Amino acid sequence: MGRVTGADPRLRDLLGRHGGEPDVVILGFPSDAGIARNGGRVGAAGGPAAIREALGRLTPDACDPAPFIALAERTRDLGDVAVTGDVERDQILLGETLRPHLELGRFAIILGGGHETSFGHFLAYQRPVRILNWDAHPDVRELRDGLGHSGSPFRQALEHPSARCAGYVAAGLQPHSAAADHVAFVTGHGRAVFRSQLGTAASVARLYGHADGPLLVSFDLDAVDGAFAPGVSAPATNGLPVERWLQAAFLAGATRAVTSADIVELSPPHDQHGQTARLAALTVWEILRGFATRPASRPR
Repeated sequence: MGRVTGADPRLRDLLGRHGGEPDVVILGFPSDAGIARNGGRVGAAGGPAAIREALGRLTPDACDPAPFIALAERTRDLGDVAVTGDVERDQILLGETLRPHLELGRFAIILGGGHETSFGHFLAYQRPVRILNWDAHPDVRELRDGLGHSGSPFRQALEHPSARCAGYVAAGLQPHSAAADHVAFVTGHGRAVFRSQLGTAASVARLYGHADGPLLVSFDLDAVDGAFAPGVSAPATNGLPVERWLQAAFLAGATRAVTSADIVELSPPHDQHGQTARLAALTVWEILRGFATRPASRPR
């Protein structure tokens, strides 16, 4: 297809218009059954639809539109995984749906859903992968009656029989929201970075500076201060400022070691005027803006 023309193009008009093989795929995982298992407030099943709605209204990057438009045209929305409410079955299905795209070298963006999304995301990898999780919580809780949930995805990844999780960094942790034993578990497998250690742009950039690929990045919206992200499963007090969060998203797109990312825990029933949905959409937008700076992603 030809380029969209007009004075005010929106992403809903641009996504996938190239018509050929995509460079980026978007996949929704509309499940919050893992949140219910974890005793949290449900609502994140509506996250993918709300993110898409807000994302579609955004414009290309006005400061450098050509590469952004070219990338948007080579970005395909695959729709949603047909979840059943069976957490384990749905995570396997997410992995199976995503796997062929990763194996073809496509960058993947997964729209959650609760943070159980990330374990299904991890299952898509058939080679060792490192994980960087932007989150107020380490999400390495023990399983409940042998079953995973929204608080356990990274323990499950780290303890998976395949041993494919090559390392784990949890960034943005809050000392009042992270049990000491869970922090110790994280540091035994990688690194725990607290919110107080992320006060500068340089501190965020360092987490990507020596990244070995492939690297899976997870963005849990409850890492952001609750004043700016009220519509999440567990709102944060004194969370990350939006500027640092969006920098982390841009760098996830721009860093060649990063091969996929998810955005999770948007809970539309608890949102105020779509504020958190717009932040989630802008997170995706920043990932795309960053990816458009990769040399292979320039217009061709």
